[in-house]
Amino acid sequence: MAGICCGVVAENETAAAVEPRSRASRRRRLELRLVSDDAVPTPTTLDMAPAKRKKIELFPIRISRDCGNAVEKCKRIEENKNKSKSVKLKEDAPKFGMTSVCGRRRDMEDAVSIHTSFCNKNTSYFGVFDGHGCSHVAMKCRDRLHEIVKQEVEGFKEEKCVEWKETMERSFVKMDQEVGNWRVEGENSSTCRCELQTQQGDAVGSTAVVAVVTPEKIIVSNCGDSRAVLCRNGVAIPLSSDHKPDRPDELLRIQEAGGRVIYWDGPRVLGVLAMSRAIGDNYLKPYVIPEPEVTLTERTEEDECLILASDGLWDVVSNDTACGVVRTCLRAQKPPSPPGSDGATGSSDKACSDASALLTKLALARHSTDNVSVVVVDLRRNQQ
Repeated sequence: MAGICCGVVAENETAAAVEPRSRASRRRRLELRLVSDDAVPTPTTLDMAPAKRKKIELFPIRISRDCGNAVEKCKRIEENKNKSKSVKLKEDAPKFGMTSVCGRRRDMEDAVSIHTSFCNKNTSYFGVFDGHGCSHVAMKCRDRLHEIVKQEVEGFKEEKCVEWKETMERSFVKMDQEVGNWRVEGENSSTCRCELQTQQGDAVGSTAVVAVVTPEKIIVSNCGDSRAVLCRNGVAIPLSSDHKPDRPDELLRIQEAGGRVIYWDGPRVLGVLAMSRAIGDNYLKPYVIPEPEVTLTERTEEDECLILASDGLWDVVSNDTACGVVRTCLRAQKPPSPPGSDGATGSSDKACSDASALLTKLALARHSTDNVSVVVVDLRRNQQ
């Protein structure tokens, strides 16, 4: 029993001894771990700084490259968009509408000339000619002046190199010479009431206001008292100045040439012609000249419309009123009609056609006594 007891006691003692040993071993292991961790030198701020600096320096470099690439991509996208927009604008010729009425006159002496895709598909030609004495000079200008201008423009290598002022001046002078030769050589095959065989043919002439519209510019050439008006952001801007005999500079020019301005139912050159410049009118040279005044206007996004008309409109309707009427019609957003669907009026857009017709009706309602011819051109960039 004693042995057994001793053995039991011994077993218990060993078991009891094992427990503290295991606890002690655990503590030692923990101490060793702590010691081993303490033994490893912790990185100081000086040691960490380079690594952090490297990471901090590398990270923004990657961002800057990405940002740079993104900016370049954005620029390329913007350029491509702008290119596509500009090409679209160049492909589409401006919409237009035209109305020409005899009004209260016995004979129709006005003529209108419209040529889209003039010289190239990006350029358009518009002209209004108001004849006096007879219609044959206005008709001749309608049929020939655009061809003369085109020949002059084709003399340049590129349209960007065209000297528009000199080109239009030469074209008008050539047109005037053709009118003179046309009468002398007897090339007229039409039956005019003025009977060109007599000397009365020298008393026939015509005004001319011509607008060449390119994607970048509007070139207006005027000879006489027809007029071109640009509507830009609701403001009427005249692009031509009427050649009246009492205009100070014109009066001085006529007097220096040996002529006189006589007031007979208004100021008239030698008491006959109520304008100081015209194509034709050979009997009044050199007082009445065919040289036009040319203006070049840069196009902007604020341009809305261009109005060309004979004095049958401008004698009774102001520039501001005309622009207001056209703006109202263009904002009506009516569906466009196919080219030529308006018959004699000549139109590629119903809103422009309605505007030109409304202006002629307004002129007649205000008792205009002359022929009335109106051309309306839609210059809005976002018209599609």
